[in-house]
Amino acid sequence: MAKTVLITGASSGIGRSLATELARRGHDLFLTARRLDALEGVRADIARADPARRVEVRPLDVTDDADVASAIAEGAEKLGRLDIVVANAGIGNSGRVGQGNVGRARLIVETDLIGAIATIDAAVALFRRQGGSGQVVGVSSVAAVRGLPGSSSYSAAKAGLGVYLESVRAETHGEPITVTTLAPGYIDTPINQDMTRRPFLIDAEKGARIMADLIERGVAYATVPRLPWALLAPLMRVLPTALLARSTPQRDAPA
Repeated sequence: MAKTVLITGASSGIGRSLATELARRGHDLFLTARRLDALEGVRADIARADPARRVEVRPLDVTDDADVASAIAEGAEKLGRLDIVVANAGIGNSGRVGQGNVGRARLIVETDLIGAIATIDAAVALFRRQGGSGQVVGVSSVAAVRGLPGSSSYSAAKAGLGVYLESVRAETHGEPITVTTLAPGYIDTPINQDMTRRPFLIDAEKGARIMADLIERGVAYATVPRLPWALLAPLMRVLPTALLARSTPQRDAPA
């Protein structure tokens, strides 16, 4: 059944590919990101493939809590209601610890964690105003399983998001609100293209198809793809630090 979906961070990477895939499946969209011109490009691409598909776009910086709430309300107004809200906006690569990158680390946490919290909080409030039903989707990462060298702030933000979503799932238990946590592995997007190695890499289109399937099924938690990451995650938790330090793909030095 066709639904209405709001996606943050929809101008590139996973967000853009997921928007395209959900539109292909017949869902109407309200897309947000910091760059309006890029969002217009996404809307134009979808319109070429399906002129009847409704796609609204709006600039949004998820670190602005008040504007996040306004965007959620606007999405519901323009599309009639919102059935699904995907908290996807995120940035990465804070660099190595001890190199004075605290400002970048703060921005990562404010975007990937606090921005997602603001999005999910506003979505749950909206769903209750609409009569109680809806689905929130938080895009975490397999990097949330264990703090990875070179990705400390990103790992911390995504781990925090996963725990936050667990709380939301418990708080909304008994309500018709679905809480979905998706943890992608290495999907070929700009957020990880500076890494020297990306094991088990899949392209963004395949990642989006898997994510759309999981969202439509209303799963509680899943890695993307399920294999091999569902098997590797428990091993990552117990891997000796010395092995983790040697085996984790490193990022190239920032330009």
